[in-house]
Amino acid sequence: MGAGERRERVLKRRQVLIFFVLLGVAQAGSEPRHYSVAEEMESGSFVANLLKDLGLEVDELPARAPRVVSKGKKLHLQFDRQTGDLLLNERLDREALCGPTEPCVLPFQVLLENPLQFFQAELRIRDINDHSPVFLDKEISLKISESITPGTTFLIERAQDLDVGSNGLQSYTISPNFYFHLKLQDSADGTISPQLVLDRTLDREERSEIRLTLTALDGGTPPRSGTAAIHIQVLDINDNAPEFAKLRYEVQVPENSPVGSHVATVSARDLDIGAYGQISYVFSQASEHIRKTFRINAKSGELFLIQKLDFESVQTYTLNIQATDGGGLSGSCVVFIQVMDLNDNPPELTISTLINQIPENLQETIIAVFSVSDPDSGDNGRMVCSIQDDLPFFLKPSVENFYTLMTNTALDRETVSEYNVTITVTDLGTPRLKTEHTITVQVSDVNDNAPAFSQSSYTLFVPENNSPALHIGSVSATDRDSGSNAQVTYSLLPPRDPHLPLASLVSINADNGQLFALRSLDFEALRAFEFRVGAADRGSPALRSEALVRVAVLDDNDNPPFVLYPPQNGSAPCTELLPRAAEAGYLVSKVVAVDGDSGQNAWLSFQLLKATEPGLFSVWPHNGEVRTARPLGERDAARHRLVVLVRDSGEPALSASVTLHVLLVDGFSQPYLPPPEAAPAQAQADSLTVYLVVALAAVSSLFLFSVLLFVAVRLCRRDRAASGGRCSVPEGRFPGHLVDLSGAGTLSQSYHYEVCLTGGSGTSEFKFLKPIIPNFLAQGPERVSEANPSVRNSFEFS
Repeated sequence: MGAGERRERVLKRRQVLIFFVLLGVAQAGSEPRHYSVAEEMESGSFVANLLKDLGLEVDELPARAPRVVSKGKKLHLQFDRQTGDLLLNERLDREALCGPTEPCVLPFQVLLENPLQFFQAELRIRDINDHSPVFLDKEISLKISESITPGTTFLIERAQDLDVGSNGLQSYTISPNFYFHLKLQDSADGTISPQLVLDRTLDREERSEIRLTLTALDGGTPPRSGTAAIHIQVLDINDNAPEFAKLRYEVQVPENSPVGSHVATVSARDLDIGAYGQISYVFSQASEHIRKTFRINAKSGELFLIQKLDFESVQTYTLNIQATDGGGLSGSCVVFIQVMDLNDNPPELTISTLINQIPENLQETIIAVFSVSDPDSGDNGRMVCSIQDDLPFFLKPSVENFYTLMTNTALDRETVSEYNVTITVTDLGTPRLKTEHTITVQVSDVNDNAPAFSQSSYTLFVPENNSPALHIGSVSATDRDSGSNAQVTYSLLPPRDPHLPLASLVSINADNGQLFALRSLDFEALRAFEFRVGAADRGSPALRSEALVRVAVLDDNDNPPFVLYPPQNGSAPCTELLPRAAEAGYLVSKVVAVDGDSGQNAWLSFQLLKATEPGLFSVWPHNGEVRTARPLGERDAARHRLVVLVRDSGEPALSASVTLHVLLVDGFSQPYLPPPEAAPAQAQADSLTVYLVVALAAVSSLFLFSVLLFVAVRLCRRDRAASGGRCSVPEGRFPGHLVDLSGAGTLSQSYHYEVCLTGGSGTSEFKFLKPIIPNFLAQGPERVSEANPSVRNSFEFS
């Protein structure tokens, strides 16, 4: 098929479609068909058969698909495609659809398809008498004065009927009476208005009111009607004005009266009756404040409170009240209201001057200036002002209702740093009301307290050989002040001993008082020292205090024993002479040694380490005496070499050894014959001679010591009865070669001892009992025989 043929077919289709559309429009523009139906018919009721009007047969309906269309979304009609009948789709209410419009017509169209065709039609809804006349007011009230002349007409509200035409409102009737007849007036809109016409003069005293019944009738079959009651009130002529019982009312109202309280009642009467005798009460020339405070009942004349009263704001009210009757005549009176004061306001306190912070130690300082007030009156407004009794403050009255709060004594911040002063203001009303105001007074600090050390003196113990910068202790001082006045700074004060190098020994932390040793301390060089520490605050002026610090150096076992005898000078050895006739226990020699330490570190013990003949000699462990253990024999060697070990009691123990040479001789008169040796042997012989001389001196010393002991025993026995068995020896030092009490030899350097001699024993044995006091004086090894001159030597015999 070519393109030309296609175009020709499309053109033909368009021409046919246009033809049918024009045909439908032509038919739609023709005169519409008219149909009618009565209102209130049931849904599905038959209206008309449209087959003849549409020019269709029943069998053509399915193909043409007819349907009803109308303006709006609601369809009132439906088309039956089986029979071609036009039916009601719902119950129709003419008054709801058209209102008072007559006739009531609903246009609609029937749409046919294949070809498209419109059929115009109208449906007229016929009215039925389904509504009765209705008066909007069921009772009509009229007020007619008795002075109205007959023939006067009074217009009455007409009735309403929703139906139209003959079914609408047609006439009115009124119940029979002697005073009125009914007159119907035609209005311009075609309605009828009823009017009452007065037939005779009314007399209120004869009949004060008249009741009639008005009936409205429509033209339906059967007719419907509606009624309304007419109430006619005969009004009296107003010839009397209202009169009050009193022209002035006086009322007292407490100010705490609740809202809604009854205040007073005014009363007026009118000789007239009816409207002219009905009195209404209103305020006359009242201010806005009065209208917001009081309310009057227009009918009863009762006054009510609608707002709280306040005596302090308004004390009195004057109310003008007007009574008006129904005819407009009026009378007036005055109500005078006096507000009674109650104690409903607590006192008020106003601070004029306030100083919250004052320095301590000041007399009679002003803290605050304030005033008090009470808006109440009488005793309700009289006030009493007070504060707590236990505070160092007092109130001083000044001018009227003004007070001054002052201190009555000097304040001490260290005792109490803050005060809470409660000012109480109480009125004299009933009940009493009070106001309290609390003032916080802070006492500022004054530097009136010097730093105080926790101890007046401190004793610190430091082991010797300490490391430099060692923390050895602390001092502590506190200051009761606050702020910078309580910030303590520590310092070392100049020593009283100018020879003490304090600056090189210790230092102190200025902030916390910690003490440090600046260098290593040596017990043997400096056993103890004292210095003063100062503490100063940062106040202005600064206050200071001081404390004594005593540092005791603790001994450490850092010195081995040092042998004094026999001397260890590296020259010829020291030889002791021992006669062969010596018995067991014979004193051959004594090893003398010292220890630079003190206490247990200086307690020395002696031990025979080596001997040429082990069983021949013994060494006493406590005093170092070398004695024979048995008698000498001929077979014993002439020369003996003894090695004595000297050990202290420290931890760990330190020791030293010494070699002792013993030469056996037949007697001290036997010459010492040197052996046939070379020149060195001759030199040893000369040394032996020196040793012999020393031995003789030692024996002489022992003899002299024995004599002194004998004399001491004799003196002690003489005084035993007086002294209870104790004896005293004159103060002084024993000879250094007899006994050593100052720490030389086998005794401690740092202690003095009590020595007891056993009476009657015949031997020169010492019994060491207990130390008396420590000796902190610096003593070197070269001062082993020096005694403390401040300590008395005392001995006790057992």
